[in-house]
Amino acid sequence: MARGKVVSPSIGPTRTEQDFSEHIQRTIKIDEKAEWIFIVDKLNTHKSESLVKLVAESCGITIDLGRKGKEGILQSMDSRADFLSDESHRIRFVYIPKHTSWLNQIECWFSILVRRLLKRITVRSTEELSQKILNFIDYFNQHFAKPFVWKFKGFKDHK
Repeated sequence: MARGKVVSPSIGPTRTEQDFSEHIQRTIKIDEKAEWIFIVDKLNTHKSESLVKLVAESCGITIDLGRKGKEGILQSMDSRADFLSDESHRIRFVYIPKHTSWLNQIECWFSILVRRLLKRITVRSTEELSQKILNFIDYFNQHFAKPFVWKFKGFKDHK
C-alpha cells in the first residue's frame, strides 16, 4: 500500500487455507524483519490455524496455542482472529467489516485489473491468462503504481 505496488502476486486455481498461508509466508519473506499489516475480509481462510502458527513462528511467539476447536488461541475463528489482529505483533491482520470491499485496497486494485486488462482480453488457457496478469502487474508497477489516496469524507446527515 505504501507504494501502490503489487509485491507478492499469487495466481492459482484455488483459494484454500494453505494457498493463503503460503501467500502470506512468501510476502513476509520479502522483508522478514519488517512490520506487516494485512487488510483482509472476514473469510475463514484469513483466520486459519495455519495462519496463526505462521504468525506465531515468524514473531517468535512460543506460547501454547492450544488445539483447534478445543482450547486456547486455536479454539475458534474468533480466538484466532483476536490473536492475528493483536497490535503487539510485528505481523498482524486488520479485518474489515462485511460489505465494505471499498476499504480493502486489494479490492480497489482488482477493480483496476478488471477495467484495464480483463475486460479487453481473449485467452485460450489459464496459463495464458496467468501470464497476461503477471505481465500487467509488472507494467502497472513500473508505470502507474502510486499509493491509493483515501477520499471518502463520510456520509452526509440526511435529516
